[in-house]
Amino acid sequence: MEFRESELIINKDGSIFHLHLLPEDIADDIILVGDPGRVEVVASYFDKIELKKQNREFYTITGSYNSKRITVVSTGIGTDNIDIVVNELDAIANINLKTRTLNKQHKTLNLIRIGTSGSLQRDIPVDSFLMSKRSIGFDGLLNFYANRDSISDLKFEEAFKKHVSWNKLLPSPYIVDASEKLIAKLDGDNIIKGITISAPGFYGPQGRQLRLPIIDQNINNKIEAFEFQGQKITNYEMESSAIFGLSKLLSHNAATICAIIANRTQGEYSKDYKPVIKELIKTVLERLTK
Repeated sequence: MEFRESELIINKDGSIFHLHLLPEDIADDIILVGDPGRVEVVASYFDKIELKKQNREFYTITGSYNSKRITVVSTGIGTDNIDIVVNELDAIANINLKTRTLNKQHKTLNLIRIGTSGSLQRDIPVDSFLMSKRSIGFDGLLNFYANRDSISDLKFEEAFKKHVSWNKLLPSPYIVDASEKLIAKLDGDNIIKGITISAPGFYGPQGRQLRLPIIDQNINNKIEAFEFQGQKITNYEMESSAIFGLSKLLSHNAATICAIIANRTQGEYSKDYKPVIKELIKTVLERLTK
């Protein structure tokens, strides 16, 4: 199978279209952050820096930590950007960019998102760390791809839609598990585990209102009260569902750990979350390289 030029766009230097990366530029272990400025924060802990490349909001640094090669890439905000980043990282790893054909051997990447999040349960405190066991996509991205049902918890989806009286004008939510392998590697006493909603926006899609009213004034109360087979939804963010879903379909491992910087039910916000993020970065790097 050969991929057409219009489908797999290659830059003049042989790099992939948006990320501007070559196969040799990335490690198998890749940390994803939203903010391009956070790439430098992660890389500040590296033993050495191998390369730096940037195009638009996509900033990449590859280096090593505890002698293990690691790449950190900024994705920008939202699942639409994740669609670009995960597909292009997979292409770099598993497609020969010179011949536009699949490599004979599949390479599995480990994708770990480090981000910020708002909790939806009163007992999850600000400045804590939360690892997503599963993610619910309010964005609808995975619905564009074949076989999405095969990696989704359809019973959970139906129970959730029924509980919140899901509006038919909205994209149908999907729920996908994180990698058990990465959860086991990154877990620890200072990590809360939960179920994360990935919203396609910061305001209305997360139940926030400024000058625009939202269609369901009680959505966050409904989400807080929802429970399925002992599982409750714990937090909002904006990328994990696409990372988990695309990674499952492409046979990669994915996980997300976020610093909780707000408690939506309590109306609280972190006094200073930057030191919390730095501690989270160090925690992830240490556990990833053990």
